[in-house]
Amino acid sequence: MIKIANAPCSWGVLEFELEGEAAGYRQVLDEMKECGYAGTELGDWGFMPTDPAALRAEMDARDFQLLGAFVPVFMKDRSRHAAGVEQAVRTARLMADAGFPKAFIVLADENGSVPERTQNAGRIKPGMGLSPDEWKTFAEGAETVARKVKEETGLRTVFHHHCAGYVETPEEIDALLSKTDPSLLGLVLDMGHYMFGGGDPLAALKQYAGRIWHIHFKDYDPKAGERSRQEGWNYFQSVSGGVFCELGKGAVDFRAIVDELHRQHYDDWIVVEQDVLPGMGNPKVCAERNRKFIKTLGL
Repeated sequence: MIKIANAPCSWGVLEFELEGEAAGYRQVLDEMKECGYAGTELGDWGFMPTDPAALRAEMDARDFQLLGAFVPVFMKDRSRHAAGVEQAVRTARLMADAGFPKAFIVLADENGSVPERTQNAGRIKPGMGLSPDEWKTFAEGAETVARKVKEETGLRTVFHHHCAGYVETPEEIDALLSKTDPSLLGLVLDMGHYMFGGGDPLAALKQYAGRIWHIHFKDYDPKAGERSRQEGWNYFQSVSGGVFCELGKGAVDFRAIVDELHRQHYDDWIVVEQDVLPGMGNPKVCAERNRKFIKTLGL
């Protein structure tokens, strides 16, 4: 049975250093529960309790499952791999010790840290990507993180393709997956990021069926995407401009995606993400509408 969760990023809890203040974790978890979700991801380190017993108590109080934690690492630079491993293992150990051995480390590039990629999110051109040697370093870093997490905590790692990072386009995602061990590193397919990055998420769901271990439901507004291209918005301006709209209001064909998930006998979690900047909009109202939309899909 497919189960539905949400994530703190839908309340403006993001990994970036941004202005504005997001809600506290108790408010976020309470509102998730009130909207009908059954689980969450961790959010940034320190957003939720970093003591395993305290974290477990917060999850149990709401009958929630903890599905994973987003960990960004600048894998293009080999000298930063060790710090990334340390961060990932610390985060994985927290989730494992709190009693969530099936949670994922959701590994990503340190998105938003390279000006050219941030400025051109959604419209990446040849010459903006990694060189062959940089790809080798990047892939080695991702594998090293996944291997250490598995060895030291037993948890698995999925890679999150993400606009404003070095793995954004379908071609870049394919390159990373072709250079990494499929038994060690899975993929989290994020529908909105995949479409903003220039791809068809339904095609990706079919292409990478055996490699997709985790799923994010996010929608993409093509009108906002077109305005981003015409006006030269950077990634954060695109998010502020509503490129990741409420589910069902954008271009992602969620009904076809759910049909394909059923065809593949997927019976795990879907995490809803509607990225907003801190203080942007009314996250609870959006979360309620997103949950109602997913119910129309039979989930």
